[in-house]
Amino acid sequence: MEWQGEASVMTQRKHGENAVILTVLTRDLGILSGLVPGGASAKRAAMLQPGNRVSLRWRARTDDQLGGFAVEPARARSGLMANGVALAGVNAVTALLVYALPERDPHTALTDATERLLDLMDEGRLWAEAYLHWEMRLLDELGFGLDLASCAVTGSREGLAYVSPRSGRAVSAAAAGEWAPKLLPLPAMMGGQGNGGLADALRLTGYFLETRLAETHAGKPLPAARARLVARLSGQDASGS
Repeated sequence: MEWQGEASVMTQRKHGENAVILTVLTRDLGILSGLVPGGASAKRAAMLQPGNRVSLRWRARTDDQLGGFAVEPARARSGLMANGVALAGVNAVTALLVYALPERDPHTALTDATERLLDLMDEGRLWAEAYLHWEMRLLDELGFGLDLASCAVTGSREGLAYVSPRSGRAVSAAAAGEWAPKLLPLPAMMGGQGNGGLADALRLTGYFLETRLAETHAGKPLPAARARLVARLSGQDASGS
């Protein structure tokens, strides 16, 4: 078994005295892990930081073997370490991907969206809303996507105000009736009427990440890195910055 190409670093963990087990996100194979001899050295530490692009050759004797990487630098995203919010962002993205995706199961649309998001973070541009859409893409790729285009009851695209916690579909204020207290509010920035900014939108995606991905799919809590990022972004939203 052999693969060669570029990928973005997700995580690394030390293995033995000098090696690391490196996990990357590839467009062709999805999440892929392999052993990097000498990867724990100070010389290679900067190259193997989460978010960096690397050029890889992966080899394994059999399909179910961990395999090994030969790694060379491709493109450093040094801006990801420039401030605390960007660092929290890359930590959340990489942790959620490794948590949610099985090994060697490609999701090309999600991979492309991840690369665009990491580039925005690296360039120091506004990326908080792009992160929200990335979480929605993650839910969609795993079969838990939200349908916020029209009311689940009437089919109307007007007056959308809630989301069903069971189906993930939007519901209009008129159709909600006495069921409104049992529904989730649909923030304005996600197409709902009334108010609701980034913090409210992340609360909504967080509900489905918890109840669908964590409880139903993974069977374990979401990575703490996601909560740390949400706290950062929600603080910015509240301050208006």
